[in-house]
Amino acid sequence: QVQLVESGGGLVQAGGSLRLSCAASVRTFSSYAMGWFRQAPGKEREFVSAISWSGGSTFYADSVKGRFTISRDNAKNTVYLQMNSLKPEDTAVYYCAADQSFGALSGSPLPYDYWGQGTQVTVSS
Repeated sequence: QVQLVESGGGLVQAGGSLRLSCAASVRTFSSYAMGWFRQAPGKEREFVSAISWSGGSTFYADSVKGRFTISRDNAKNTVYLQMNSLKPEDTAVYYCAADQSFGALSGSPLPYDYWGQGTQVTVSS
């Protein structure tokens, strides 16, 4: 069983930055690919970014490419999402997710077995 706890969300003005963290309670964190997803009110959950087990490969949605950076620290069992140049359309609940399969890097939420509770990000114009 993997427990994921996100933190770092909040209210920020457009153009600002936030750094989300997701701490995992699992002994073998490096065996899990990690992803970030977001869900705005009335919309489906959408892929934001994913990172491979060692951190050597990263993937981004086109909407955040060049603005967001995903990283991980396997010694701290934590994955991060640095969000810069935030826009009002980035407003959503952000979720981290973990899975051991290659499908976790596909951009789909379906392969992910474990999810955090989410953290709210609100970007004001």
